[in-house]
Amino acid sequence: MALRLVSDFDLLKDVLPWLRSQRAASAAAGARGGGPGVLENNYESLRILNVERNGNIIYTYKDDKGNVFFGLYDCRTRQNEHLYTFEKDLHVVSCSVNSERTLLAASLVHFTKEGRKNELQPGSKCLTLLIEIHPVNNVKVLKAVDSYIWVQFLYPHVESRPLPENHLLLISEEKYIEKFHIRVIQEDGNRVVLKDSGHLPRERVVEDFVWAQWDMSEQRLYYIDLKKSRSVLKCIQFSADEKFNLMFEAPLDITLSDSGFKLVNFGCDDLQDQENLSKHLTLCVFTNHTGTLCVCYSPKFDSWEKITYSVFYFHKGHSKTFTAALGSVDSHVTKGLTFLNLEYYVAVYLPGHFFHLLNIQHPDLICHSLFLTGNNEVVDMLPHGPLQSLSGSLVLDWCSGKLYRAVLNQSYLLQFLWNTQLDCEKMAVLHYVLSCGRDPRFLEAKIIQWISESISACHSFDLIQEFIIASSYWSIYPETSNMDKLLPYSSVLAWNTEIPGITLVTEEIALPFMKVHSFKGYWEKLNSNLEYVKYSKPRLLYNNSMVQREWHSLISEEKTGRRRSMVYVRNILDNAMKVISNLEARNLEPRLTPLFQEEDNHQRLLMGLMVSELKDHLLRHLQGVEKKKIEQMVLDYISKLLDLICQILETSWRKHHLHPRVLHFRRASAAEFTVFHIMTRILEATTSLFLPLPPGFHTLHTILGVHCLPLHNLLHYIDNGVLLLTETAVTRLMKDLDNSEKNEKLKFSIIVRLPPLIGQKICRLWDHPMSSNIISRNHVKRLLVNYKKQPQSSMIDKSPGSVEFLPLNYFIEILTDIESSNQALYAFEGHDNVDAKFVEEAALKHTTMLLGL
Repeated sequence: MALRLVSDFDLLKDVLPWLRSQRAASAAAGARGGGPGVLENNYESLRILNVERNGNIIYTYKDDKGNVFFGLYDCRTRQNEHLYTFEKDLHVVSCSVNSERTLLAASLVHFTKEGRKNELQPGSKCLTLLIEIHPVNNVKVLKAVDSYIWVQFLYPHVESRPLPENHLLLISEEKYIEKFHIRVIQEDGNRVVLKDSGHLPRERVVEDFVWAQWDMSEQRLYYIDLKKSRSVLKCIQFSADEKFNLMFEAPLDITLSDSGFKLVNFGCDDLQDQENLSKHLTLCVFTNHTGTLCVCYSPKFDSWEKITYSVFYFHKGHSKTFTAALGSVDSHVTKGLTFLNLEYYVAVYLPGHFFHLLNIQHPDLICHSLFLTGNNEVVDMLPHGPLQSLSGSLVLDWCSGKLYRAVLNQSYLLQFLWNTQLDCEKMAVLHYVLSCGRDPRFLEAKIIQWISESISACHSFDLIQEFIIASSYWSIYPETSNMDKLLPYSSVLAWNTEIPGITLVTEEIALPFMKVHSFKGYWEKLNSNLEYVKYSKPRLLYNNSMVQREWHSLISEEKTGRRRSMVYVRNILDNAMKVISNLEARNLEPRLTPLFQEEDNHQRLLMGLMVSELKDHLLRHLQGVEKKKIEQMVLDYISKLLDLICQILETSWRKHHLHPRVLHFRRASAAEFTVFHIMTRILEATTSLFLPLPPGFHTLHTILGVHCLPLHNLLHYIDNGVLLLTETAVTRLMKDLDNSEKNEKLKFSIIVRLPPLIGQKICRLWDHPMSSNIISRNHVKRLLVNYKKQPQSSMIDKSPGSVEFLPLNYFIEILTDIESSNQALYAFEGHDNVDAKFVEEAALKHTTMLLGL
């Protein structure tokens, strides 16, 4: 199962044994009333009422006499506490306790025997009570009306000291919300009582709403009111200083009736007829700490063949409406659609039909979300009863009395990654594992193992590219906000392939209108997201285009012998050295792959340029972040890119039991063919994104290429830039290979493809007439480049033993004259033995070979 629900609380396991022990103790002491008492056949009355911000759970049950008991389960101490008992047969609508556990608010109704729980009978009253419970003392009636009331204490973010004033929300079925200000005082030591209980100040918070949702963790109230039949979503933020502020208004393109009424997360609502859940709309708001704001909406079902639901990504400025096929006409939907908040994701779940894991952090491409349907076991992995999604990935199944924590099932998803055939599912699971995994290093190793065995399995995207970009992104993402706008999250910019079983329509939506002007925390991040949507065109994602142009410019200058300021180049190379040092400091385990063993100035220039450009990019757009922190983030990011490439190589190296002796030229093994193929795919992935490679990569790749490829294929790879002839690789080739006919052909083919400066060095390592010929040609070319013909004597001096070949004698005499007159200018540094005499001998040897003598 992709998603596991780990039980945090279970009424039957965490409460029921305590109730039984309390009953046994009461029976033994002959107690009557006042304490918990439950009969074995009345345990079904035990149910959860509310989950407070601090995680404490309020529950209720009835004894055999119908007395109603309230209890509290402390999630930290895992202890139960009896709060209060009503010695009347009442039905509890709602309940809440303040953070100090000194006050209990409860809303109760009395039903006639013929009455249904979801209907108040004429003349019946809904009593809303405020009770002193530290110790149990006075009871105050807050309301007695003919409509339902729900209650919720506000929990200030500062809980270190008791507050003199508590705040209680009353939510009425008559579509208004009031806030009560309740002051308490201490008497006789620890006794807490209401102060001026005859007059409790109140104020109207909301009027004429048709839907409301409570966010217990962030103390926010979301609600919708209808303006001229148009749905408008609003949010009120409650703070510890007794104030509350309307934070934003956002138009919603959904259809709601002003005669309807719906509450979300105001305790456990068992008043709704669960059998008809599928016939009603589902609506909920999800946020996370990065400033996301999502509204998930599913209208009433109008077909048994398909279901439609929408997600409004306000932080991105667009909505997506999904239509999922349900299969056959007979596959009736008997359960409601469930939306679950999973931090960076939202799960959309219809039991027995489909499971859709929506990426709300990066919702632009459908391939970054996972859709599973049909016979896949995952579509039946969650309870079939109605689920409430609470803050912090908490999920409440109030029918069974269980509170779960939704967690990623890493082992299942990794196995799913190996088995799935669809590219879109591979993409989605890859991102889900990298973003939500608990052990990044372990998960990266497993993904690399999968990539090594499935490197050609994807046709819609490059596996290595996607892994490197996504993993590097998530390694640095937590460092600061707004990173999702500045660094690439995926190598894929567009996705046009259909996802089986689902279609979607994307539309731009109006952005929320912020009603305040000073932001902190979540609101600052949400406002930043909205500002980005409004004003950032085009997008600000970093790419290496500037680095590519500058790198090509530097390499071109190097080839022509011109170079920019040495200080500039030295700074770039210093940046590269910092990256390599940072990488080595983070990876203390020895590597088997022979990388980082040579200078490889071209890759160091690329590394250093990327450091410089990425640092400038982040400094421009990350306001308020220290320069030193940005510099370290840049080093970490580029180090991660290189480390992932090294990990891929290291995994292949170990798997195929390669040894550094592969650097010596010999017959290739099947293992070397495999590693060469993987290195070629790494090169393809990094080249299109213009990413740096670890120094030594090209040398190793070329040596393996010489091992594995026939000569014509090898030269084709070299001519097309797949294999780069580094000085280290060619030097090894010249030293390690003998001068057999086959190797001579290989050496010559490679030498003629070398840049002139490197070619001159390499030729001196090969003791062969071919190399002498090349050296001679280069020497003559250099001598004659500025040669101007001078009058010459008609007589040519012949030295003893000279050859009777006048053209050659005449040519050598010219070279000798140039050398003698320009000895300092034309001497080859370190190679004084290359002179006209050397040229003459090379020419004669070459002629002898051509004539077959």
